[in-house]
Amino acid sequence: MTAPLLSLQGRTALVTGAATGIGRATALLFAQAGARVVVNHLGQTEQAQAVVQAIQAAGGWAFAIDADVAQAGAVQRLVSEAHEAAGAIHILVNNAGIIQEKPFLDTTDDDWDRMLTTDLKSVFLTSRAVLPGMVARGGGAIVNLASDLGILGRENYAPYCAAKAGVIGLTRSLAREFAPHGIRVNAIAPGPVNTAMVSLEHMSPEWIEKELAIPQHRVAEPEEIAATALFLASDLSRFYCGQVLGPNGGSVMP
Repeated sequence: MTAPLLSLQGRTALVTGAATGIGRATALLFAQAGARVVVNHLGQTEQAQAVVQAIQAAGGWAFAIDADVAQAGAVQRLVSEAHEAAGAIHILVNNAGIIQEKPFLDTTDDDWDRMLTTDLKSVFLTSRAVLPGMVARGGGAIVNLASDLGILGRENYAPYCAAKAGVIGLTRSLAREFAPHGIRVNAIAPGPVNTAMVSLEHMSPEWIEKELAIPQHRVAEPEEIAATALFLASDLSRFYCGQVLGPNGGSVMP
């Protein structure tokens, strides 16, 4: 009885930052569940097309759109092109983001603005662009990617922590405002994940030590986070509203 509830058949999902990492894994998993998937990326044409081809090879539907979700005009174009190619957007996954490890007193205005714009303003822009259609149809699901660091904080990551904490606050506000319209807005706050953005090969020894100090003593694979996104996008989560789910290996235990 539960398997059909995980089906996304007949729905269109827009996944931002879907060329690699968690976004890629989410796009692939959503397609397996039957969704038409719009693969958003920024200048990663080859990787995005590889995602599209993998979905199509498995018998699914996918379409890639290059757009900077931190820019209002680009977001309007993205949503317009997505609607033209795939129809109404039923699911939005706000995954696009960046991270920077830098001491707070060395953080510049540009560092701060870039992080807050990419990781937080983008969620505002894309949500604002898709919500009118969801309201008109009387339903939809938005899944925002936050981080366990948005809850815990971390030295040398002030802009990132602030942005991800903002994502959590925005998620809860939107959940309260749009739940009466049948729209579910929830967030995922992952722990360390094995992606190109957060790599054991590129981060400092101090970062690695802290990340591996969690109870499971490992980093997650993107597919483990995508599974939570599928749950929140599916009918199995229909009574979830403004929640922050934590596939984090035990880094946060509320």
